[in-house]
This record gives sequence, structure tokens and C-alpha cells, in this order.
Amino acid sequence: MDFQLTDDQRALRTGMRELLDRHFPRARLRAVVDADAARRDGATAGGAGAPERGGGLDRVGGLDRGLWRELGAAGLFALRVPESAGGVGLGLPEVVLACEEAGRALLPGPLVATELAAGLSGSLAVGAAQGETVVTALHEGGTPVEHLGSADVVLVLGPTAVEVIPAEEAALSAEPMRSVDPATPLHRMTPGPTRRGQAEGPGRSGLAARLWREAALLTAAQQLGSASRTVELAVDHAKRRTQFGRPIGAFQAVQHLCAQMLVRAESARSVVYAAAVTEDPGDIAAATLLADEAAVHNARDCLQVHGGMGFTWEADVHLHLKRAWVRAGQWQSTAAAEEELAAGLVSTVETCL
Repeated sequence: MDFQLTDDQRALRTGMRELLDRHFPRARLRAVVDADAARRDGATAGGAGAPERGGGLDRVGGLDRGLWRELGAAGLFALRVPESAGGVGLGLPEVVLACEEAGRALLPGPLVATELAAGLSGSLAVGAAQGETVVTALHEGGTPVEHLGSADVVLVLGPTAVEVIPAEEAALSAEPMRSVDPATPLHRMTPGPTRRGQAEGPGRSGLAARLWREAALLTAAQQLGSASRTVELAVDHAKRRTQFGRPIGAFQAVQHLCAQMLVRAESARSVVYAAAVTEDPGDIAAATLLADEAAVHNARDCLQVHGGMGFTWEADVHLHLKRAWVRAGQWQSTAAAEEELAAGLVSTVETCL
């Protein structure tokens, strides 16, 4: 089985990077982050920036709907929609490449849920594919819901069924919670009639199981993109920053940190790309584990390479670390991924016996 990228896939990845560079440059990212910082300062001071409570949606610092429509018009959410329906007509591996680039750029918003919704049917799919309808997702009791205040609908993945409910209805049982990532607002959902009896990934079946697996894989792809970007940031800083008259990249300790970061990122890349082809639950679990580790540990090591600069608000390193922490708590947890791999190993041994 060949996991190497084709020329068309490489062109897609390059085109997606250029698209995000145009529509979501660093200046736009910093505007989102700084706006959230100003809001939090106002909330701390007891001003009007404090989020609403008791079922209200926090719409301050919400998703840029104009950006979402721009990305929809460019085809980001319609990669797997058939050409006959106005989409691009590609497959899951291509969506993985797009999500990798989105993770590299720290694109905010419920990208995974919107992409999943675009692959369904009806008016919801059309709106999601065009970027006109913002879709977030609810799964596993207690898991925070991202960007609920900016969403139009919520995709609820139950044990055996998929349900779509208006965001305003979901807000009735939602409580805003403080997010470590300044660009990812979170809400905690309390149990309700439509959300009882949710199961972990291995307990799901049918459409719900497929969407859950795809969401876990696409989240791992975003983690991979972030892990790769922090390698670039660390190496670039090590080349430019001088100490004792030499670039700090000349010192063995810094070289070892950068080398370890590269190994993590490339190890995760091989497994994420393989899982995109096989769509095997065990491969997706492995991709989740390696991508989460690469994103979190690479961000920490990147911060170490930057030294005191890395801790400052002006640097982007802390943004990658915070986003990696948030993503690591979404869809497939470390424990669930380990259980999936263990179950696969036990099944293999039993078959051999």
C-alpha cells in the first residue's frame, strides 16, 4: 500500500497553504487573539466584556463569518462533496491534507464539524459546504463544545444516530467556560433528552461511528500541522538568535531539541497519512496518540528554544501550545485511543490462537 503523496495532493497542499496565507495571515490571527485578551481584561474588571451566563451564548470574540464564507467559496468545506453536487470530488486523504494546513495556520472555528456536515445531505450540507452555515458538534457527555456562540446548528453524535439541533436550543443547557485557547470559545453542555446514553467511539455504529472516526482523524491532522509549524518556528529562531557571538542553533542542546521535534512530527505524519488511507479504527487511534503528543511536546520544546521570548504574548508559540491542549481533549481522548489499540491487539492475538 502506497502512502506517498501524489503530485495532485502536493499541489492541493501547496494551494491550501497559499489560500490560508491570503485569507488568514498572521495579522488576522493576532487580531482574534488580541480582541479576546481585551474582552477578558474587561470581564476581569467587571465591565461589559463579561460573558453571559445561564444559557446565554457568548458572542463576543465570535467566529469571523466573512472569513468562513471566503473559505467556503474557495472549496475548503466541499472537498469530499461530489462534483455533480458542486463540490471538489476528492477523498478523505485530501481533507486530511487541508486540515493539516489549517492546523499549521491555527485557523479558528469548528472546521471538523462543518466539514462533516457538508458530507451529509439536504440544505444543511449545502450551507455547510458553502460556508454559510457554521456547524459545531456535541459528543461524549461532558466534552466542551467549541464556538457554540457562533454556530447555527449543533451536530449531535449519539451511540447509533446523528441528530441536528439549532444552536439556540443547545444553548438552553449550555454554560460558558473559560478556554485556555484565546481563539476557541468553549461551552459545557449539561445532560439533556437528546444527549443521554452517549458512548465512546468503539461503542458507536453506522453513520455516527464513521463520523466520529473521521472527526478524530481530522483533529489529529490539525495537531500534525501545528507540530510541523512549531518545528519551523524553532529552527528559524535557532538560526537567527545569537548567544556568545554564535547562533544558538550551533549549540548541541538546541540541536537535540529541534531534532526530537522533527522526529515527533514525522512519526505522527506517517501514521496520520496511513490512517487517512486505511480508515482503520486502530490506525486512527494511533494517529490520535502520536499527533497529540507531537503537537503538545513540540510546542513545549519550541517554547524552550525561544527562551524568555516564547513566554511573551507577542510570540505565537504559546498559541500553538494552547490550541494543542484544547484539541487533545476533543473527540478521541488518550484513554479512548489506548483502549481502541488494546482491543485491536487482543482481537489479533485471539485470531492467531
